[in-house]
Amino acid sequence: MTSPQSERHIELGGYAIAALAAILFSAKAILAKLLYRYSIDPITLMTLRLGMAAPVFMLVAGIETWRARARGSHLSGADWRQIALLGFLGYYVSSYLDFWGLQHIAAALERLILFLTPTLVLALGVLIYRRPVPVRQRWALLISYAGVLLVFVEHLRFDGGNVLFGSALVFAAALAYALYLLQSGELVARVGSLRLVSYVMLVSTLLCAVHYALVHDLATLRQPLPVLQLSLLNALMCTVAPVFLTMFAIARIGAGRSSQ
Repeated sequence: MTSPQSERHIELGGYAIAALAAILFSAKAILAKLLYRYSIDPITLMTLRLGMAAPVFMLVAGIETWRARARGSHLSGADWRQIALLGFLGYYVSSYLDFWGLQHIAAALERLILFLTPTLVLALGVLIYRRPVPVRQRWALLISYAGVLLVFVEHLRFDGGNVLFGSALVFAAALAYALYLLQSGELVARVGSLRLVSYVMLVSTLLCAVHYALVHDLATLRQPLPVLQLSLLNALMCTVAPVFLTMFAIARIGAGRSSQ
């Protein structure tokens, strides 16, 4: 049984981990803008990103699977279906919509829209699980959306069509990621953060590879050295590190608060 002081330390650590993950995730928008200068499309960007990150996730998945078997821990069919759903929502659908949206809007506006993710987690928690929303969080929701609306209107003045379309894509990405966070919070306690995130990311990588193979020739993965260097940075600093950090944060403080 943990003491209140120990629980407080765990909670503060969870917030610190979540903040670091958010900072690292934010950098991906800047890298994406740099990569788009080389005329690559979102699915190529994603394939390079996840393809370079995949060996890390495969290694972690192998180690965690071995440890789970040693403990006699096995996943049910329902667990595997949920993992597949998380892989589809979190780093396939959400990432694709986000990178697509970044072709049409500024990185600053993209980050601002993605910062609405905590509000979407709260809203989905109310709709799906009937969780109450404290008064302070209701005011936070109102202020968040008012601020985003002000910035959004300002961007519309310069390029209305692209901003509207790109913002809709990024908002849809935030919604998909909010669903991912909400569903992963229910599973991480049973499966374990390292095991879960490695499985989920491998599912996302497989889906991305299939998507890429359907629309491109494999030869187009031969990119200039700067593209490969930026993609490696995107894979390690903006994918591997924050993905694991996010799961660690969820394990400590839950999906709703870790997304804040």
